[in-house]
Amino acid sequence: MTQSSFPSTPARSNSAVYRPAPDEASHDELLKQAFRHNAPQPASRQRAGEPTVGALDLEERNSLRRVSRETEVRSEDTQDGYEVEYRKLRLEQVILVGVWTEGTTAEVEATMNELAALAETAGARVIDLLYQKRDRPDPGTYIGSGKVKELKGIVTASGADTVIFDGELSPGQMVALEEALNTKVIDRTMLILDIFAQHAKSREGKAQVSLAQMEYLYTRTRGWGGQLSRQAGGRAGSNGGVGLRGPGETRIEADRRRLRTDMAKLRHELRDMKTAREIKRARRQRSTTPKIAIAGYTNAGKSSLINAMTNAGVLVEDALFATLDPSTRRAQLADGRSVVLTDTVGFVRHLPTQLVEAFKSTLEEVTNADLLLHVVDGSDPFPLKQVEAVNTVLADVTRDTGETIPPEIIVVNKVDQADPVVLAELRHTFDRSGHDVVFVSALTGEGISELEAKIEMFLNSVEAHVQLRVPFTRGDIISRLHEQGTVRSESYDSTGTLIDVRLPRIIADQYAEFVVR
Repeated sequence: MTQSSFPSTPARSNSAVYRPAPDEASHDELLKQAFRHNAPQPASRQRAGEPTVGALDLEERNSLRRVSRETEVRSEDTQDGYEVEYRKLRLEQVILVGVWTEGTTAEVEATMNELAALAETAGARVIDLLYQKRDRPDPGTYIGSGKVKELKGIVTASGADTVIFDGELSPGQMVALEEALNTKVIDRTMLILDIFAQHAKSREGKAQVSLAQMEYLYTRTRGWGGQLSRQAGGRAGSNGGVGLRGPGETRIEADRRRLRTDMAKLRHELRDMKTAREIKRARRQRSTTPKIAIAGYTNAGKSSLINAMTNAGVLVEDALFATLDPSTRRAQLADGRSVVLTDTVGFVRHLPTQLVEAFKSTLEEVTNADLLLHVVDGSDPFPLKQVEAVNTVLADVTRDTGETIPPEIIVVNKVDQADPVVLAELRHTFDRSGHDVVFVSALTGEGISELEAKIEMFLNSVEAHVQLRVPFTRGDIISRLHEQGTVRSESYDSTGTLIDVRLPRIIADQYAEFVVR
């Protein structure tokens, strides 16, 4: 699997030179031929037909550059019997295409590699990754007509089934690209929606994904004009009749009408589900047990962190969007206090607006929590980009609901796999911004005790520290204080039990009559 770029404007050359494998030579030759005529060549300075330095620079920018991705080749794939079955059941082969409008080469390659991981999570096999340097995407074909011709050659040579673009294509761009490439074309939004559809398990999650897919497809339904239309009819004075028999309702209109009906039905079902969820949430709100939401970028290790803190056995998979349905688990801190941890759906750069809207009810778990653990993948090359993407989605949710984001502890996970230079940069950035941060490894357990200590410190800061004198006849109060508070000391005198305890303020207010003045 390879990664390529077709920049259209000059760029600094890379220090490393990629040498294509034998099977890639046809791709390179195909692309180089398209750019050998781009710049004039003064005859006085060179031999006839020899390119100038500027032409070579331009060719380098306009040509495809490849960055290898590690792939596993199994020996059994080459066996004759297996190849026959593979042709029947092979994975969908895709080519990924992106437009590089800003940032460094390393950043755009990291983005393309993330798109490749999304495609592999959806069950596809990535055979090439291409990206182009442009000021902005082409409004007609996203990458420009010239690059579409090059891409057509690559698709034909590689036998790809699908081309996936790293961006949201307009309906016009999708139609133009499919006609030019003669193959299936999808964009990043459709890819993410497909992954969500595969991973949703609960009835509500499936309904949310279906609604998001329908909203996306509504403006992208395509018919065949009058060829598949229904003939209009009717009596005089209506919209049909003699001399007025027109195409009537076209296929695309019928498809959109059916989509509107299905979307209305799903919205009604989701409203009913929201009522049940709000009842459960209200029950949790009445509880004085601290509620902690775990949010972060997809595959940052949120479910692994819950398992490390609770031994709950939540589904953990090294894949994007492994968790779509929120799960809640109870954990006990070192000081004996219980907390409730809620795992939420992961975020990603350019999360489709349809999904943000559909999963807004799920993301509200974050705003209803007492504390937010923002999990960051420390092994990612650009973890601060992940933080930015998560904050963007949370800002969208809170802006629409009017809620506020609870206090936050940033948890940098996977420190056992992270680059020490990246970790040092994170420490410096978060220290300078004043964020409360802890570095952990959910896999090895490193830093988990420190994280729990920070949670305890936070709870201490928002709880009331009181001394109560409770009569011996109120043993129920003593039991509740031990269950829902942190008892620092306990002694007895002739009037009752003298107890020094940290409590949620709501409980402390309930027992104000027993407070020692």
